[in-house]
Amino acid sequence: MRQNRPRYGETTVEESYRHTRQHLIRGAIALGCVMVSGVCWYHFIEGWSWLDSVYMAVITLSTVGFGETNPLSPEGRLFTILLIMTGVGVIAYILNNLTEAIVQGHFQAGFRSLKRRRFMESMQGHYIICGLGRTGRQVATEFFAENIPFVVVDSEDSAVQRAQQLGYITLQGDATQDQVLLQAGVERARCLVAALPSDAENLYIVLSAKTLSPNIRTIARASSEEAILKLQRGGADVVVSPYITGGKRMAAAALRPQVVDFLDGILTGAERTVYVEEFLLLPESCPIIGKTLAEAQLGRQSGALILAIRRDGGVLLFGPTADTRLYPGDMVISMGNTDQLRLLSQILSPIEQGRKA
Repeated sequence: MRQNRPRYGETTVEESYRHTRQHLIRGAIALGCVMVSGVCWYHFIEGWSWLDSVYMAVITLSTVGFGETNPLSPEGRLFTILLIMTGVGVIAYILNNLTEAIVQGHFQAGFRSLKRRRFMESMQGHYIICGLGRTGRQVATEFFAENIPFVVVDSEDSAVQRAQQLGYITLQGDATQDQVLLQAGVERARCLVAALPSDAENLYIVLSAKTLSPNIRTIARASSEEAILKLQRGGADVVVSPYITGGKRMAAAALRPQVVDFLDGILTGAERTVYVEEFLLLPESCPIIGKTLAEAQLGRQSGALILAIRRDGGVLLFGPTADTRLYPGDMVISMGNTDQLRLLSQILSPIEQGRKA
């Protein structure tokens, strides 16, 4: 059963900023009402001109100590006393809330939170990491090393503060809630990673994400084989079990250590010199669709190595030959350094490159 988690950190800051702003608005409205009532009394009851009435109301509320503009009736003096007491009370209320907001940093924190929220609203094709536990931290580290735009969503105050210290874009909230995913831009995101410790919560996240954005790619963490099946039935595109994957990697490291070191060197880490990338061939931007690899001369022009091609239907062609023909929707998997992969990207999608420029 899901439990409601306490909300701290960013949520408390936003609530404090919102409450302070509401108090100041109420104080300003109350001060305006007091001002209007004073002007109306002096004009309609005392019979003064509008200018004299406004002037009298201002000097009364500001308590500057100037003399009366015109002689006041006994009722006018009583009203002026009441006006001074009411105005001083309202002004004290405004100053108290304003001072508290400045001292406690509500305004500064609120502005920073608003800036982050507006930045998230402008993000397109980004990644969402739900949960900054051991798995989520590693995913965020890899994304950050490759300059991938991503948002970290977590409900724990300590996790959010740690993410902010590392320079990540954060959103504090329960990722199983639709409203939180919408704030993270799930409708505009490319991929969502559900990395919470609870399999049930990861399933909720996947279901919510697929409901809000059916085309989003979802990757979920699972603790057991039963959870893997449930998450797959729930719509997760990829389900990863740290225990199963870790066991397989340990076995591979024991049996084929050099192969594992090589794969780690090209798949992860910030100090890589060789990368493996995938490129989707779109008919509106790729000029080599319909050609063979020999005709396209991708390796000769870019220097990158074409490792495999995944067809639109899911068939994987490993080690494609020169006669392999390229079709719309193919995913070209290649290996090379940054310059080689950049050249290959320009060859495969020159229109997209022109738009970015």
